[in-house]
Amino acid sequence: MGELKKEVDELSGVETTGHEWDGLKELNNPLPKWWLYIFYASIVWSIGYWIVMPSWPLVSSYTAGVIGYSQREVATREFDTAMAERAETGSKLLEASLDEIRSTPELLEFAMASGSAAFADNCAPCHGTGATGFVGYPNLQDDVWIWGGTMDDIAQTISYGVRSEHEDTRFGEMMAFGRDEILNKEEIAAVANYVAANLAGSTPEEGADLALGETVYVDNCAACHGDEGLGSPELGAPNLTSPNYLYGNSVEAIEAQVFSPRHGVMPPWIDRLGETTVKSLAVYVHSLGGGQ
Repeated sequence: MGELKKEVDELSGVETTGHEWDGLKELNNPLPKWWLYIFYASIVWSIGYWIVMPSWPLVSSYTAGVIGYSQREVATREFDTAMAERAETGSKLLEASLDEIRSTPELLEFAMASGSAAFADNCAPCHGTGATGFVGYPNLQDDVWIWGGTMDDIAQTISYGVRSEHEDTRFGEMMAFGRDEILNKEEIAAVANYVAANLAGSTPEEGADLALGETVYVDNCAACHGDEGLGSPELGAPNLTSPNYLYGNSVEAIEAQVFSPRHGVMPPWIDRLGETTVKSLAVYVHSLGGGQ
């Protein structure tokens, strides 16, 4: 091998290392002293760290280090502490009434945090992450509640569901006026147009017989929905003056529901989530803005 040809670069005045690639010459610039000191200190620090802290893997374990520190033990200890605090607050929540929870800052904060998490995991798939609902799933942010919107009402509905298999479930069904031939097509069309025009705030069909629709409504619908269409939480009969119809408030949608109604099902959550979480959910849902 030939000798490296060192020379002084004309532009920088720095000696080269003798290495040259495609006409590019490597300058012999030493590393800054401060950088070297940090580098050496890092080496010393790493050696000390290897000795003091757990670091070297073995066949089935690892070196414990001089101080025997374990992140797993610290995390487990912190988790156990948090769970103990949560259990204590959860016990207080279980014993308190819903009104006491709302008026006690500590319990309210716990219930809101727990309820928010439980809602995201269990309720959002149907009611939406913002609780505004979808077709067939109620909006939990408005002031219209089929089964009542007090915290006790909400807790009852969450606990036992609607038309579920639980023996204490809420249950209410609308008759299939068309499918079961209780009303004929003309009467169904008339009452659908009457409800759309006078209660739902939507546009009736041109030339609809609203007088006949009113008669049909009074004879067949008012017993559950009320003379003014405000509904009945005791019966689970929806408020027909609300714009938030579960299946739409157009004449076609109302007519379809009168002819052969759809009935949603909500599962019972009391056995699946427990009373503490159900209470938290009731408090959280009630706080969304539509609770009564």
